[in-house]
Amino acid sequence: MRVLDMLWLSPPPANLSTELRALAAAPTPPWSDLVRLANTRLDFVQTNRLDKALARASTEAAAGGAWRSLNLAVLGSSTVDHLLPALRVAALRRNLHVRTLVGDYGMYRQSIQDPDSALWAFRPDVLLLAFDATHLFGRHDPGLGAAEAEALLDSVTGRITALWEQARARMTGQIIQQTVLPVFHTLIGSNEHRLPGSVATLVSRLNRRLVEAAAQSGVDILDLDAAVLRDGLAAWHDPVLWHRGKQEISPLATPAYGDLVMRLVAAQQGRSAKCLVLDLDNTLWGGVIGDDGLEGLRLGQGSALGEAYVAFQSHVRALAQRGVILAVCSKNDLENARSPFEKHPDMVLKLDDIACFVANWNDKAANIRQIAERLNIGIDALVFVDDNPFERNIVRRELPSVCVPEMPEDPALYAQCLADAGYFEALRLTQEDLERGGQYRANLAREDLRASHTDLEGYLKSLAMELRWQPFDRLGLQRVVQLINKTNQFNLTTRRYTENDVLAIMHTPGALTLQLRLLDAFGDNGIIGIVIGKPEGPVIRLDTWLMSCRVLGRQVEEATMNLVAAEAVRLGATRLLGEYLPTKKNGMVRDHYRNLGFAEIEAREDGATVWSLDLTQFRPFDTFIRLTRSDT
Repeated sequence: MRVLDMLWLSPPPANLSTELRALAAAPTPPWSDLVRLANTRLDFVQTNRLDKALARASTEAAAGGAWRSLNLAVLGSSTVDHLLPALRVAALRRNLHVRTLVGDYGMYRQSIQDPDSALWAFRPDVLLLAFDATHLFGRHDPGLGAAEAEALLDSVTGRITALWEQARARMTGQIIQQTVLPVFHTLIGSNEHRLPGSVATLVSRLNRRLVEAAAQSGVDILDLDAAVLRDGLAAWHDPVLWHRGKQEISPLATPAYGDLVMRLVAAQQGRSAKCLVLDLDNTLWGGVIGDDGLEGLRLGQGSALGEAYVAFQSHVRALAQRGVILAVCSKNDLENARSPFEKHPDMVLKLDDIACFVANWNDKAANIRQIAERLNIGIDALVFVDDNPFERNIVRRELPSVCVPEMPEDPALYAQCLADAGYFEALRLTQEDLERGGQYRANLAREDLRASHTDLEGYLKSLAMELRWQPFDRLGLQRVVQLINKTNQFNLTTRRYTENDVLAIMHTPGALTLQLRLLDAFGDNGIIGIVIGKPEGPVIRLDTWLMSCRVLGRQVEEATMNLVAAEAVRLGATRLLGEYLPTKKNGMVRDHYRNLGFAEIEAREDGATVWSLDLTQFRPFDTFIRLTRSDT
């Protein structure tokens, strides 16, 4: 199995050619049909055909079907036009509508530096930079000494990072830097690193430098050299096509290339999956617990099959430890389903690793809906893993927004399949990510407590809640940026900001910035809320207000409103303005400002509204939440 093969996607329908012809002939192809086909295993030719059908979709149809529309610009030192169809189809796979622009051949520097260029008129949300080693290093003597090779590396790295800075001065969106494809042959073999001037050595060292520099500059890396190491250079690069048309990426590899790029874009847009939903029998262990019993399961040392299941569980547990929520969805008696977690000595996963455990005889699509509801996350944030193709196809049909990988027959390949699919792509991790599984388990315990109380007031009192707050600071900057870019449901405007954007807000005189952490009797919920207010004379405009959905219904909104009002008054404001910008995800907060006492002053045709609150008339809400400033 290779990344290039994209075997986690389901096979295309047998009548694919007929469907593609019908979509290409349709005046406005249905968006849902385009998305469905994009989520199948398409080769280069089929991808291009689907892209042509996608081009026929009207702007209105795309806007009505897609979760978000984005502008993606691709600048390179070689031919990159052939990459665009795969980029658009990979975006379609994630229910994103992407418009693309490719710069003039080799003119990337001029495009970035000229404020009147077509690039900046395009207003890109994402800028993808792809440079080839021949262009970057030119022709030079491979016998360069260590000092000369170091100076050459400094020069090339400096030119690239300077482009990042120039681009960042003109855009607030995502910049993606592709690592350099290692296309050059070694000159002395396994000890090539001992030849400082070898281009193969220079490319390897440059890629390491780019990764380090990108981490400092807020640039995201497309780690293409890692894919080449995995799949082999021949899978990604064809020397014949390079010399004929300067196509560094082989056309055959473009579907995989597009998918790798769009994983980064989806992660930036908060579209990466959050929860891994697992079947049990023949998925986490070999055999059927209800028939074979504990002693009959194939799990653990002593057999290749048993060790394969242990390896898969180890990969799943590692995902949980880095912040992926785990759930179980099994057709089983609950007691039988839980017994291996409690009693089998070779189980790597334990009940404490599972945030939501559902085992019954209901259909799995209904149970998956229940899991999403109990965890209070979107159904499209789930990945469902099941060895049974029948169950996979049912879930795909009933819940098309759930990611369902096409699992290989051999469990030894399960972990690789899940890793290759890239559902849980992340741009950076925070401490809250590492603690997420425990936070969701605690949240379910809170819900159980709520069910045990006959009155809401008694429940809220019993939680003993404390809302700790402080202005933005550098220590919490990464988490603040992450929440801004991934929160979709309780998010009044869904504006996305980079670290540099947030730093600029932090240094704006009179700006209101709040990061909110909720603690209660069950533990620390982590950073659960972000508020940004921008000063406009005596008015503060609430540019961003977002919260984690798992804390809603506990008076957190009202407590935050009390805090926002008090801080706004301290900053000299007499009025608050709040905006609601509707998206496909944030309908739940349509009446947020109305519920907090704001008056609607503007309603636009697109559903956006503007709200006003006279701070001199505001009366704080009564809540059971204690407010504490945590940086004093």
